[in-house]
Amino acid sequence: MGFYNITIRSAKSRAGFVFLQPFSVLAVKFVMPMTKQCTTIFILLILFFSSCEKGVEFKLDEVTPKLVVEATIENGGAPVVYLSKSQAYFSQIDLTALANSFVRNAEVYVSNGTRIHKLKEYVVPIGPGISFYYYSNDPASPATAFVGQLNKQYSLRIVTEGKEYTAVTSIPDTTRRIDSVFWKPAPAGNLPEKVAVMLRGYDPPGFGDYIRYYTKRNREDFYPGLNSVYDDQVIDGSSYEVQVERGILRNGSTSEGYSFFDKGDTVTIKLSNIDKATFDFWRTMEYTYVSVGNPFSSPTKVVSNIRGGGLGYFGGYASQFRTIIIPQ
Repeated sequence: MGFYNITIRSAKSRAGFVFLQPFSVLAVKFVMPMTKQCTTIFILLILFFSSCEKGVEFKLDEVTPKLVVEATIENGGAPVVYLSKSQAYFSQIDLTALANSFVRNAEVYVSNGTRIHKLKEYVVPIGPGISFYYYSNDPASPATAFVGQLNKQYSLRIVTEGKEYTAVTSIPDTTRRIDSVFWKPAPAGNLPEKVAVMLRGYDPPGFGDYIRYYTKRNREDFYPGLNSVYDDQVIDGSSYEVQVERGILRNGSTSEGYSFFDKGDTVTIKLSNIDKATFDFWRTMEYTYVSVGNPFSSPTKVVSNIRGGGLGYFGGYASQFRTIIIPQ
């Protein structure tokens, strides 16, 4: 009698590189006489299992870059539009690549229904040979320039490289109001200097009050929360109290206790009412952001309100602010 132990290994490939992984070492025992037929079967099995180690290469199709639009208008503020080109999935992203992705010399128009204003391109140098670009009100055309107002609708039109892109948004009323802001010690298990900033607010009856929030800590910029947009499905028509988690820089990293502030901080909360299109964009965008690398998450398509084949969004913000100084 002859006995044979066969170890099986499987191969996984990604981007042309082959990785071998143990595939739960499998001992297969053949209890049969060592005949010619048995030897033939054994050889065939060896050839079959060895084929599992063949590398597989995936070649992604080349995709034409698309226009990416990030356009906003806020009550009391001028419209601001950033235009860039989408990047390949496996492309290396750094400061130079981002700077080179900006779309220059586009024709950008914003209308409030009575005026149509052509925006001006501005340049912001950020380092040797590297600049960012954006579009906003042109001081040379004051007759058509305007700033955002509550309860107004706005349209955006972009012409670049022979293509036209359009979008519509609105600045709603400040229906989700901030009544008060206070702080309390962070829950047990956190450092003693950590505090939770709390907000008391009110949502009027009637579904459809969407918000996005940001926080500003001391001299930092305003950063949105990890989950920054909310609807009123649960709190409709009621007063509520909720913790305001500290906003984060998206290209940074978060640590344990990141959602709390410190004693001695000056914290400003920005609460912006938004329309549903803006809510849908950020809801799907943030879900995609937090699920990157999670093999159990569902695929999500980021919802855009840009017509003409572009990506991104045009959003209106009805913003209100509250500041609290947390004592040492």
